[in-house]
Amino acid sequence: MPRVASLFLPQLPIERLRRQERPAPPPDGPRAAGPRLPEPIDDDPGACSVPRGGGWRPGARWARDGALARRPSPSDIDALPAHQRPTMREMGRRSEHADHPFRAMRPDDGRPGAVAAPLTWATLWGNPTVLVTRTGQRDVITAACPVALEQGLRPGMAAAHARALVADLDVRDAEPEADRALLDRLALHAARQWTPTASVSGSDGLWFDLTGTTHLFGGEDRFCRRLLMFLKRLGFTARIAIAGTPGAAHALARFGSNPVTLLGVGEEAQAIADLPLAALRLESDALAAAARFGLERIVDLYPIPRSPLARRLGLKAVDRLDQARGGLAEPIIPVVPTETPLVARRLLEPIATPESIAQVIGDLVDDLVALLRARGLGARTVLLTADRVDGEAQRLAVGASRATRDDKHLRRMFALRMGELEPGLGIEAMHLAVPHHEPLGAQVAGALLETSSKARDLAPLIDQLGARAGASALFRISSEESDVPERAMRRVSPLDAPDGWPAWKRPVRLLKRPEPLSNVVALLPDHPPRRFTWRRQNYRVVAGDGPERVHGEWWRNTREMWAVRDYFRVEAEGGARFWLFRRGDGVDAPTGDLSWYMHGMFG
Repeated sequence: MPRVASLFLPQLPIERLRRQERPAPPPDGPRAAGPRLPEPIDDDPGACSVPRGGGWRPGARWARDGALARRPSPSDIDALPAHQRPTMREMGRRSEHADHPFRAMRPDDGRPGAVAAPLTWATLWGNPTVLVTRTGQRDVITAACPVALEQGLRPGMAAAHARALVADLDVRDAEPEADRALLDRLALHAARQWTPTASVSGSDGLWFDLTGTTHLFGGEDRFCRRLLMFLKRLGFTARIAIAGTPGAAHALARFGSNPVTLLGVGEEAQAIADLPLAALRLESDALAAAARFGLERIVDLYPIPRSPLARRLGLKAVDRLDQARGGLAEPIIPVVPTETPLVARRLLEPIATPESIAQVIGDLVDDLVALLRARGLGARTVLLTADRVDGEAQRLAVGASRATRDDKHLRRMFALRMGELEPGLGIEAMHLAVPHHEPLGAQVAGALLETSSKARDLAPLIDQLGARAGASALFRISSEESDVPERAMRRVSPLDAPDGWPAWKRPVRLLKRPEPLSNVVALLPDHPPRRFTWRRQNYRVVAGDGPERVHGEWWRNTREMWAVRDYFRVEAEGGARFWLFRRGDGVDAPTGDLSWYMHGMFG
């Protein structure tokens, strides 16, 4: 009989955001004080001979080797330096803790005079947080944390109404694309680790076809508890239901009250009878029509004949009811994990000369290009692994700024970095893998007689320069939306097209920081300077243009609330042209102290 599991993540958007913003704990620092956590479920796959209160057993390697004449006590082990303490395997322990580290801790965390704080949602989550999305002319709540739910906020409520109800409400923008990407990653992990058939179910859950697989994990109940503990370690709360149909499992996971629900064969109709009609995944029009007819629960649909039910709620509602009860099949479209393109060559004899290594790399590149062409892929990162006779693996990675499967280009990239390989006594096997790839279709090679003025592709040149000087040494300058000149530019990828530059003139060279000028002579408020001193050299101005007024960005910090810069383009004797500015407008004192600065050169 088929067995289908539905996994429901009720707080997926909120918990994903909280998991991203959670600071990493210090590697060796003490654990922060907090509320007591529930004890984990012991899912050890087999019996263990380690006593619950001890850290040693007679069959451990310490006892077999005779390193200790007596049984070591925990105090003896704790007295050793950290680098001399035996590992868990040496002590005969399993990898998981037998007891949770907080189990033996006092409620006051062992501090005298401290009072244990009660465990509430507010202590775990902090300020109430909601996620909103733009719908028409208003922001609507799509997800709320448990603290916000306790204060009466619900998905579908207007964000303005929620702010009026809760003063310290933390409002964030929803990211449905990131939520979907996380569900896709979980589905791929499930397809690789638990079951070959896994699929994303809506925007908050997954489907697993567990037919013939749960015995590998100790049964359905044990599999569910291990899955919930896996998600708990990731920071997610979940409910799971296993039934004979996807519809029944979906309904019980989302509208049931138990974290784990297991249905026997043929119990689907009775188990979902008392659930609301929304559990059948009906459309909004069908739910509105059911409310007009007084149909509230699934059991209300059982005595109604098919033809009147289809006329009232639509044929889709009849199909959903049959799918939930097992009368109609509902296929699960599984995700298919893609295998990393990999080619390998095992050599009859070890090689160590540059010529032989280059020959093997060329053969591997030919095999890899044929594999990529068959799959319609292009390589962005190619990893070379060379297995030496002494067991050590030498790795060499090359990257491409654009997806490629050009064999000549890949050979040239490896030739530039082949000197980094250390063959030692010889290399007995070599592998080429593509951990990062992108779809790459067929490209038009051009006519026999090239008559077009199409620009040549810069990607091969950029890859070769990046292999010599480093990827961070290659970039382009693009504009940024800012009026302050030092913030109006940013670095982009060498292949990205820079954004449009402003219409007003800007210097060719902009100083990293404006440098102060001294001995400046200028008429206020709107005239360029007549003379100034910069870097201990005096300049006399023969022509000038300006001012171009730039106001501070008050939304960044309060110091720029009234800040004003007046920029001038000046030409000094000898033909040098500079870009200067004066702080302040020359009238109001809060706008600046009337000091002058050098910011760039035009030639």
